[in-house]
Amino acid sequence: MKGRINYLGFLSLLALIAMLGWRTENQGLYGFFGFAYYFRYFWVIPDEFFQYNVQRAATFAFMAEMILLVPSMFACTVIYGAAKAVPVSFALSFAAAIFAFTLALIVLEWRERKGTAND
Repeated sequence: MKGRINYLGFLSLLALIAMLGWRTENQGLYGFFGFAYYFRYFWVIPDEFFQYNVQRAATFAFMAEMILLVPSMFACTVIYGAAKAVPVSFALSFAAAIFAFTLALIVLEWRERKGTAND
């Protein structure tokens, strides 16, 4: 078990993209700072239950993305027009999937900690 790397921590490297926002003055890149949250997973031991929770959170996020894609496509067509509907709706559904994954993982970890506190 010693020496195992928790690969979920590598998602925190995406926070470096936000630093390009300062260089290019593109404020849309500042949202990548949210990935800095995953830096804490370098210190979490990736046991079987943790991997199961990550799998559950990823499944929830994938289903949320697929369900939100079609309504966001219609909404973006009405709001932005047909030309910008596809890229904007894919970006929105991807952002929603990342947000859903993070929230689901937080809830699953909170439930795990709450369950171990009763032992």
